[in-house]
Amino acid sequence: MTMYATVDSPLGELLLVGEQAAGPAGDAVALVSLSLPGQKGAAVVQDGWSREPGAFAGIAAQLREYFEGRRTRFDIVLADGRGTAFQRRVWAALDDVPYGETVSYGQIAERVGASGAGVRAVGTAIGRNPLLVVRPCHRVIGADGALRGYAGGLERKERLLGLEGALTVS
Repeated sequence: MTMYATVDSPLGELLLVGEQAAGPAGDAVALVSLSLPGQKGAAVVQDGWSREPGAFAGIAAQLREYFEGRRTRFDIVLADGRGTAFQRRVWAALDDVPYGETVSYGQIAERVGASGAGVRAVGTAIGRNPLLVVRPCHRVIGADGALRGYAGGLERKERLLGLEGALTVS
């Protein structure tokens, strides 16, 4: 069963989408998507989805702590098997970028064994990340240090990096 909830944030109302996950009590939710308002490729609530804010209470609490500057890592069950094998490798590399640090698209390409023209494929895979904020694609910048591409908008990318102390927000 697909469930969803919305959570207020400094970036706007977040849409959380999840599905039942096997947990110790059998009541855990695996996060499938976290979308921002106006995001390119954002999830949209579908017929048959169940609004279950209580199922996302733990995730919502972690997001609040992150936006308050009190959390640097998320402890959230993520839905497995989404995306292509290549996308999953790129997304795993994103998961390894520490809070408050940035890497270039080329560095991610190198980490996943994609050279040369592979940087463009890495950029495409990053752009298809379904878990904004939680999977830190906002930490990937151009080789020249410029902010490049973010499905949620460059202003939000700048705000997230500023929150993490990875750049000075003007």
